[in-house]
Amino acid sequence: MNSKKDIAKSFLRLASSGRVDEAFAHYVHPGFIHHNPYFRGDRASFQQAMEENARQFPNKTYEVLRVLEDGDWVAIHGKVVLTAESQWSVIHIFRFEDNLIKESWEASQQVIPDSPNRYGIF
Repeated sequence: MNSKKDIAKSFLRLASSGRVDEAFAHYVHPGFIHHNPYFRGDRASFQQAMEENARQFPNKTYEVLRVLEDGDWVAIHGKVVLTAESQWSVIHIFRFEDNLIKESWEASQQVIPDSPNRYGIF
């Protein structure tokens, strides 16, 4: 059996690569809810939003940078590149039930090219 960290990473990699249906079928609980304020909190609306994003950005890349697991909770800090001009730091927090993603939160921040912070966003 895969760890929850592995499940969460696989879900994000599949969904980000445009294989949204496969990601949801394998890794997302039927009673999934999410806390993205731009969409209804149900599974179908979040899946539809991810499918639309994949169509809009077919060359999007996703890189896992850091992963933390604590019981039924997993947090992943990743780098999303939509286009050369649009790069994002994204933190996903997942709560698991029955080894499936049951609930999620996310926080994102766009990379600022002329940031005064010499350490950068990543």
